[in-house]
Amino acid sequence: MAADVTSTVLGFILALIVSTLVIWVVTKLLGEKEGIGTALIAAIVGTIIYTISYWLLGNGLLAAILGGIVWLIALKALYSIGWIKALVIAVVIWFATWLVGLILPTLTGPL
Repeated sequence: MAADVTSTVLGFILALIVSTLVIWVVTKLLGEKEGIGTALIAAIVGTIIYTISYWLLGNGLLAAILGGIVWLIALKALYSIGWIKALVIAVVIWFATWLVGLILPTLTGPL
């Protein structure tokens, strides 16, 4: 039981670090001046938003769309940008995360 909790916490921390780095790199490439702290906040806020969305609405398209819209609002506020730039950043983050997911081993598989 303790090993399950430990691996879950370590997996969460690793995923948070990877998400933060992806968000930071993407926002820097797209001209934003905010630092890695803002990217960390964006990663944490995104995790909270999607967790609540999926908890309330279940796994499905509606939860993903609602979570995505709320996360766009969060990106817009955190980076003081417009809707279009928030959408572009979100799409590039999604694509970059997809690429990283192809490269890095999965956390749930055997190590």
